Amino acid sequence: MAITAAMVKELRESTGAGMMECKKALTETNGDMDAAVEFLRKNGQAKAEKKASRIAAEGLTRVAVKDDKTASVVEVNSETDFVAKNEQFQNYVEAVAKQAVESDAKDMDSFMAEKWNADTSKTVQEALIEITAVISEKISIRRFEKVVATNGIVVPYVHGGGRISVLVEADTDVVNDNIKDAIKNIAMQIAALYPKYVDMNDVSEEFRNHEREILLAQALKENEELPEGKRKPQQIIEKMLEGRLQKELKEICLNQQVYVKAEDGKQTVAQYVAQVAKENGANLSIKRFVRFETGEGIEKREENFAEEVAKQAGMQ
Repeated sequence: MAITAAMVKELRESTGAGMMECKKALTETNGDMDAAVEFLRKNGQAKAEKKASRIAAEGLTRVAVKDDKTASVVEVNSETDFVAKNEQFQNYVEAVAKQAVESDAKDMDSFMAEKWNADTSKTVQEALIEITAVISEKISIRRFEKVVATNGIVVPYVHGGGRISVLVEADTDVVNDNIKDAIKNIAMQIAALYPKYVDMNDVSEEFRNHEREILLAQALKENEELPEGKRKPQQIIEKMLEGRLQKELKEICLNQQVYVKAEDGKQTVAQYVAQVAKENGANLSIKRFVRFETGEGIEKREENFAEEVAKQAGMQ
């Protein structure tokens, strides 16, 4: 497969690796972008899953709260940031969030087929077509999730005017302002540090083994680059890997992350939750969270303004 400059550029932007390294990775993997990312990670030239964190599409996320036990979060995309700042679009996104919090739909098809609560003469799909026609720009409801607490509360947090929205479900036998404030603090942490799991115990063995493979490839490469007299036996390297893996897991598991407001800079989220529980005489734990970030995982179409003007002028 021919490796194009555009492919090299995309891989470079998504991994932070050098141009030549990206070209080599694509050549070695016959142009497979995901395999090329893995190739670069194994060679220590790319950070884990940087591509997944790239934000590209425009639009908004929003939450809707029915009560302490029920809330929803949605993401609605637009083509331009200009439309995302439009009051009419913002009101529409809020209406979608309210629709989701009242909905029992389990998938997008069912959701789109529902009666639109703001005007039951039309469906959600028909309301979407209508707002698209009014705004004259493609609008899409990308995703939604409803969280219903079974043994506690759901606390929302919206960051950056809707760029990121978070719902946190906590199991608790005490509900007061102190508990709610603590859960909101944790929601802010989730927005800022993007954990993937609540606790290290939630991480599958499959994921652990995959990361061990990546870390081993990195460590072996580093070892080969050392002077011969300083190289370590492979069994020593493999023991060292567990320390690296634990460090990585602490970064992606909420309970094991350092709490961002920790006064000593060491207190973990789990320790913070235990502290709040003790102070309020509660049995408190984080059960789950949902984090939506606008455009997460979507590549933005790049426009060359000069080329666009030339096309409109009939020069190309």
